[in-house]
Amino acid sequence: MRFDENSLYNIKSDFDGTRYSLFDLAIWKNGLAFKKIDCSETGRPVIKIAELNNGINSNTSFTQGDYCEDVFIRWDDLLFSWSGNPQTSIDVFRYRLQDGWLNQHIFKVTANEELVTKDFLYYVLKFLKPHFTQIAANKQTTGLGHVTIADLKRMSLVIPPKNVQSRIVSILKAIDVKIEVNTSINENLAEQAQGILYHFMDEQLYQLQPLSDIAIVIDCLHSKKPSSIEDSPYQLIQLDNIRDDGFLDMSATRYMISQVDYDNWTRKCEIVEGDCVITNVGRIGAVSQAPHGTKAAMGRNMTCIRLKPDIKLQAYFITVLLSNHMRRQIQSNTDEGTIMGALNVKNIPKLLFPIFEPTVMTELEEILFPLRKQIEYNNLQNQTLAQLRDILLPKLMSGELDVSNLDL
Repeated sequence: MRFDENSLYNIKSDFDGTRYSLFDLAIWKNGLAFKKIDCSETGRPVIKIAELNNGINSNTSFTQGDYCEDVFIRWDDLLFSWSGNPQTSIDVFRYRLQDGWLNQHIFKVTANEELVTKDFLYYVLKFLKPHFTQIAANKQTTGLGHVTIADLKRMSLVIPPKNVQSRIVSILKAIDVKIEVNTSINENLAEQAQGILYHFMDEQLYQLQPLSDIAIVIDCLHSKKPSSIEDSPYQLIQLDNIRDDGFLDMSATRYMISQVDYDNWTRKCEIVEGDCVITNVGRIGAVSQAPHGTKAAMGRNMTCIRLKPDIKLQAYFITVLLSNHMRRQIQSNTDEGTIMGALNVKNIPKLLFPIFEPTVMTELEEILFPLRKQIEYNNLQNQTLAQLRDILLPKLMSGELDVSNLDL
């Protein structure tokens, strides 16, 4: 069989094996075009790229409809988002949410088990992400690009035998499993922090004060897209950096900001260790804290909350409160009227914040501090593991690293 010779589609390989079209490695089923009339307040979630990136939230649509099995998705199904911003939307996912229905512009990918294992196919798609990004960018219009079935048929790569696939997966999956374990531990620690905080609040040993009394609220305004430069001093904090455990995920950064770009912004904010960042649209009220060593700039639709110089509260204490206890208060200060609501920046300083008696605050911080340090340690370990995986991935998937003698 003759394959496309274009280097973007003909993937080089050092494997001994048979070359196949990417399309032949799986069944690719596109999701449905759900309309407002299909949706309700209850039922199963409709899974769009927003849910794959940010989880099920207040903007998620639900439906009580019953559709075909091809678009019903369960835990660990492989999904490939084929349309959207080439840099941020085109990607493969292991589904990690509740059972739901698949929206359009995402393929449900079912491996052809005669040729590849499900796990190996996942890493094939991860390996090919730079190719997908470039293909989508080449067809990008009005900010959107796409990878079509025709592209999948044009792409080809050499597939090694199943025993080699298993050896490759054993290396990469071990790293991903450790990352998932750390993430699960962090979610548990974050829940503990919330529970401890609620316990102290039940004792009612606090007074409510406007957030402006203890923190400086900084909004950011800029319109120009930043340059992505390797040696730029600032990382750009965007929605993808927000984590559910309350810490910014610096490994999710896609843009670096040059000093020139940063200086030209109309209103700007440098994010440093301990600062809290709160989102104003989309996932309204999502809050994360900048970890150790952070030097970043804030993206649009975000606000920085920085402790006033004379305040000694731990920033993590503010993060826990803002992201949990104050969520209803945050959402009640949301302006509706467009497709998505927005948190008016002018309302953020007015949010009422509980200030505990000094002895209670000291006790609370002594309890929360070890939890914060463990979460931050796990996050840093995950970043290191992710970097290791991303270095190994192209070397393993191209056959550059020989795993034939690996003892499983």
